[in-house]
Order: sequence, then C-alpha cells, then structure tokens
Amino acid sequence: MSFIPVNEPLLNGNEKKYLLECIDTGWISSEGPFVEKFEEQMSTRVNRKHGVAVSNGTVALELAISSLNLESGDEIIAPTFTIISCVAAIVRNGCVPVLVDCNPTTWNMDLSQIEEKITPKTRAIMIVHIYGLPVDMDPILSLAKKHNLKVIEDAAEMHGQLYKGKPCGSFGDVSIFSFYPNKHITTGEGGMVMTDDDYIANHCRSKRNLCFQPKRRFIHEELGFNYRMTNLQAAIGIAQLEQLDQFVLLKRKLGGLYTQLLSDLPNIQLPLPKTDYAENIYWVFGIVLNNINAETVMEMLHQRGIGTRPFFWPMHKQPVFNKMGLFLDEEYPVSEKISNYGFYLPSGLSITPTQIEIVAENLKAILMEGK
Repeated sequence: MSFIPVNEPLLNGNEKKYLLECIDTGWISSEGPFVEKFEEQMSTRVNRKHGVAVSNGTVALELAISSLNLESGDEIIAPTFTIISCVAAIVRNGCVPVLVDCNPTTWNMDLSQIEEKITPKTRAIMIVHIYGLPVDMDPILSLAKKHNLKVIEDAAEMHGQLYKGKPCGSFGDVSIFSFYPNKHITTGEGGMVMTDDDYIANHCRSKRNLCFQPKRRFIHEELGFNYRMTNLQAAIGIAQLEQLDQFVLLKRKLGGLYTQLLSDLPNIQLPLPKTDYAENIYWVFGIVLNNINAETVMEMLHQRGIGTRPFFWPMHKQPVFNKMGLFLDEEYPVSEKISNYGFYLPSGLSITPTQIEIVAENLKAILMEGK
C-alpha cells in the first residue's frame, strides 16, 4: 500500500493554464494582473469591499491587527486552542493576548468565558474558526458592540463556509484567509486581509509593499514590509476559487464517509456534523480519543502507511510564551484534553473513498483489536 498523506491539494482546474499565461506574458511578480483579479473575486465571494493579497496567512493576521492602531499593552481576547500565528501576531504588535478555553463539542472558543475576560484595557476580540465549524458570531458581535471592541475574524480554515447564510470572512472589522496547501483554496503560500473599511485596506496595502509612496516611491514616512503575493500565486488562487463550491461538496462527502465508517467506534469523539447555525465543511477530519494518547495511535498509523497531524497545542502551554512571562499558571482543561487526545486523519481534497476506507479500517484495527 502506498503512503496516504494527511493532505494533498487538488490542482485539476485552470491552474496550469493561468500559470502558463503568467510565464508567456512575463508577469510573474506581484505587479501582475492576477493579483488584483484574485483580490476582487475573493472580495465578491465573501461580500467584502476590499481584499488585500499577501504572502501568507500569518502576515495577514499581523497586518490586520496593525491596521487597528492599537497601543502597546492593549489587550486582545483570543482562543488558547489555535495555531501560534494568532497569538504571535498579537504579541508582535505590542498587545497582550488574553486567552479563553474552547467548547468541548465544536472545538471553537467558549463564548461563555469571553465577557469575564474583558477589562478596561481590552480593545479587540480575535475569533478563530476551527477545523470546519464557525464560531457562533452573533453573540460575539453583540458583545463587541456592547463594550466597543474591534472584531478580528480568522477565517483561514473556512473557505466556502457560511454562518447563518453569510460567508465566513465577512464578519467584524477585519478578517483574514490563508491559502496554505491544506486549505480549500491554495496558492502554495499566501493569504488575504478582508475588510469594508477604506483606511484598513489602504494601511494594509501600504504596509505589505514597504510603504512606498505613490509619487515619491523611495522616500518612506513609515517602515513597511515585503508581504506581497506574486502573480503566479494569485493565478493558482483564481483557478482554485473557480472550484470552491465543488471543493466544499467534496469535503462534506469526505466527512460523511468518515463519519459513517467510524461511528460505531466506542470511546472516540468525531467532528460535530452541524450546529443550528452552520454545517461542517470538514477542513480537516479530527478525532478525539478517550484516555488513549494521540501520539501512540498516530505512530501506529504511520507504521501502517497513514499520515496524521496532531491537534493544535494550546497557547498557554507554549514554551516561547511562557518564557515571556505569559500565561503562567493558567489552565484551560478542555483545550489541554483535546490537544493530548486529538489528531486529524488524511482529509485533503485529493483523497479517494478507497483511501478513506483504508484509513478507517486501520484505525478500527488499532483501537478495537489493539494491533
């Protein structure tokens, strides 16, 4: 049996055609026309006024926070169960991350814990949609309005997902996407800042491009960054965006098949198929074991030729932040549990039903027969 990777992107649309157009025209840098087209098409897709394409999702977060003009020491509430990019972006902007635990069934941040974390220094809430289900946005938006807080929406994993019929990526003051190869839309590396605010969009466009000035290009009033997306990347992104609806259907079929094959396994938590505000798009198919360390099962699957990936490790447990004096003695039991016992199975767009059956059979053998 050949190795089944945890993810393999699907590049069977117009990707090659558009890449050849870039090469034939010589437009391979960030100056090419596909960049602006990709920004416009993503903005239309998620009902935003502006899209600002950048080199990856991490810098999209950093620019998004930078655009809010927060001051050093201002607090931003964020989930502890997320990727490090989220809290790193807060810290790098001189702000203080304040963490909340996650919900045990959706794996998204526990909304009931947010208001108690609000202090006179709180300026924003960072929402991170996790693994396939969005955060319940209405209570967040109401809370932000009540306390005059900004909302940053990390929709990196939510291409094509809807919350109550509205696109993820359309909420709050500023939102971001990532286009890493394991996302529904990939550009290899890449990201985008989305907003309806003209100032935020202009700020991000300037900062991503070294703060060049329109009329006096090489005289700089501010220090910016080279966070530009290339025309080559944007060309792939447009070809991927053309197939997004098909990709979402494919992912839901993938999730449904895994659920069908694994539903009879005892002592295992499968992803929640839906809530009253959204249907899961299964960015990844995660599972949480009961009293069996995830690393042990992952290693056994690897020995059988099956790739896996651990769940995010909580931010309050990250050595780099603890060394900074952050989150010392803080405990978030739900996140700690699912990080120790959770991982996700091969679930990229290129996986076949036969491969899913092989993964399920091997997981069952390990968990039920002890092999």
